[in-house]
Amino acid sequence: MIKAIIFDLDNTIYPVPQIGTKLFAPLFELIEMEGDHSRDLEKIKDEIMRTPFQKVAKDHHFSEELTSKCINILKELAYTGAIEPFADFEVVRGLPVDKFLVTTGFTKMQQSKVDRLELAKDFKEIHIIDPTTSKKGKKDVFADIIQRYEYDKEDVIVVGDDVNSEIKAAHELGVEAVWYDKYNRYEAKEGVKKIADYRKLVERLLVY
Repeated sequence: MIKAIIFDLDNTIYPVPQIGTKLFAPLFELIEMEGDHSRDLEKIKDEIMRTPFQKVAKDHHFSEELTSKCINILKELAYTGAIEPFADFEVVRGLPVDKFLVTTGFTKMQQSKVDRLELAKDFKEIHIIDPTTSKKGKKDVFADIIQRYEYDKEDVIVVGDDVNSEIKAAHELGVEAVWYDKYNRYEAKEGVKKIADYRKLVERLLVY
């Protein structure tokens, strides 16, 4: 029987594009003004809404100066408007299992999203991994949760939208992972369970 589910936040509980244009406006303005990335600007914007900034900066060869300026902006960003979770997330809220939230990003920004979504009541623990202050990765946090609560690996499922982040970390630990691809943006990958609706996750739990 599954005892715990570990969730990612961005594009797993809510869609980042819902708030991204407003939230990242100062960042996008800086990158556009810098000029060297104008040809790939729309691609960069899309990736920033789906991938940790440090990886986007590396993949698009941002200069050290631009990367530093961007990080300084990102450290201070917070979202104060309304955020709506994916409608199907509601079925998850009622599941009688321990739920954990593990997200990577800038602390102030991620905490503002958690607060606006009122997620504290839904999760046993909330972990924000800030790459500017911690060398831990999601794999480390997952392993710590499993150890502290004395779960067997078969007791836990990890759910997220990034096959190269939380899904990879779960597989490396020998934990089941479910890839949440709400809009079916990505092709299925062998060995990775993929869903577009949390009702499928509930169905999966019912077969245990």
